[in-house]
Parts: sequence; structure tokens; C-alpha cells
Amino acid sequence: MSLPAKVKIVEVGPRDGLQNEKQIIPAEVKIELIKRLTDAGLSVIESGSFVSPKWVPQMAGSDKVLAGITRKAGVSYPALVPNIKGLEHAIAADVEEIAVFGAASETFSLKNINCSREDSLRRFQTVCEAALDRGMRIRGYISCVLGCPYEGDVNPDTVAELAQKLLHMGCYEISLGDTIGVGTPLKAAHLLETVAAKVGMDKLAIHFHDTYGQALANIYACLELGVSVIDSSIAGLGGCPYATGASGNVASEDVVYMLDGLGIETGIDLEKLIDTGWYISGQLQRDPASKVSLVLKNSC
Repeated sequence: MSLPAKVKIVEVGPRDGLQNEKQIIPAEVKIELIKRLTDAGLSVIESGSFVSPKWVPQMAGSDKVLAGITRKAGVSYPALVPNIKGLEHAIAADVEEIAVFGAASETFSLKNINCSREDSLRRFQTVCEAALDRGMRIRGYISCVLGCPYEGDVNPDTVAELAQKLLHMGCYEISLGDTIGVGTPLKAAHLLETVAAKVGMDKLAIHFHDTYGQALANIYACLELGVSVIDSSIAGLGGCPYATGASGNVASEDVVYMLDGLGIETGIDLEKLIDTGWYISGQLQRDPASKVSLVLKNSC
């Protein structure tokens, strides 16, 4: 067994975690959330999304959030950008890193962003060229890598091909997302091996949803293959509106607890992370989805 000595956690709670919440969270709460995540030691905190507020009302005001945070040296605060108009807003907000997103499933792409995979890639090409011209870093997301709510199983070769295209556009890293959380360890490992063979393990991150309770097991299987970047969400916030019963992203607290137990360095203070999870869960008037948070809170 070969595990990485150090893992980078990409915290997606302020964007991917909150975007499907019906209760609108004020900008000042999001700013405080990001501050607390920074103080807990996160080095990458996805902080907003410049999509149309008509489609994602929760992300309206991302410009205020990015303007209001205190940026710490060595910490990245990326924002999701779907098109040139979104990039213009990101530039105006002094965003230094953006993320673009595509789907491994043709049907999901049509349903989620109202265009085909090829059309989405042409759109992203324009965005990436403009962002690179300004010296911005670009991260790529691929959704539905282990299954689609419309098409079922997804061919790993399709995911690998899409990852190659995003890298050629200038993405420094590709996050493989099990959007509906149907993956299991063997399938996750096979996917990772297939994509890594085409683009290199050092260019990949993993992004698991815990819909079927498989996220930590999937992460461990991928750690054994050498992946060293994990997306997670504070308090287990998030989920996919297309997956019945989806319980959200894997909780950052649970991931860090597991990594600590494996002796893998993250640079994250688990106690502060747990406190942060309770803070944002309090704003949402419910308990965190993190099992670690619930156990440690009840044992105090």
C-alpha cells in the first residue's frame, strides 16, 4: 500500500456546497465562512460563482463576497465561471483563479448547462484563452464521471478524453466528480487509473458525493493509487438536484479525520474545521452532515 505523504484539500462549501440551498445566505455570512475556513488552514477555498442569478440565485452577490474577504497569502479563492460574461465579472472582482465545468454525459450537459459537450468545450476554449491572457489559473471540473441520472454508467475513456481536452485548454488540474454519488471503490479506482494513464496522476483531483455512503471508501481507494488532491465540503453541504436522496458532498471534517488517522499531512486544524461546520449549519438551522462533527459535539 502506497499513500501520499501530503494531501491538498479543495474546500468547495461556499460555492458547490451552498448553491442548491433554498435559503439565501447573506454575503456577510459567506464572508465569515470563508474567513473561518482560511483560519482553519484550508489552502484552496472555492468562494463564489459568476453564473446567472436567474439559474443559481444563491450565487448572486459573489462579487460582494470576493470583495469582502480578506485574502491570505498562499491561499487561493477561485470562482466558477461558465462563459465570457462570467469571466468579465470575475476579473472585475479581482479573481485570480477560475474553474470551468463540463459533463462526461451528453444528456446531463444538455440538462445542466443547456448545451452539448462539444458546444460547452468551444465556450470554455474562449474563456480559457481570455483567462490565460490575463495570467489567471484555471481548474477544470468534469461531472458525472461514474454515472449519470439519465444515461446510467459512463465510459471511463470518455472521461479521459474530456480531461485531455481541458488540459490542452490550459487547466492546471482536473477534478473528477461523482455528481450523483453512485461510485464504489473498485469503479472509482478503475476510473482514476484510466484517466491518469492519459493525463498523469499529478493533474487529477477527486470529488465524491456521499449519496450512497461510499465517498470515504472511494477516496481511500484513490489514495492508494497516489491521488493527492481531494475536493470536500464543510459540514457535508451540497448535493445534486438530479439525484433523488442525494446527501451532499463528502464532509471536509470526515475527510480530514480520516487523513489524520492515516498520518497524511493536510495542514488543517480539525477542531477549527468542526467549529466552522457548526457555524454554517447554524445559519442553515440544522446539524452538520459530518459524522465526525456530530460525534465530537455530543461527546463534549
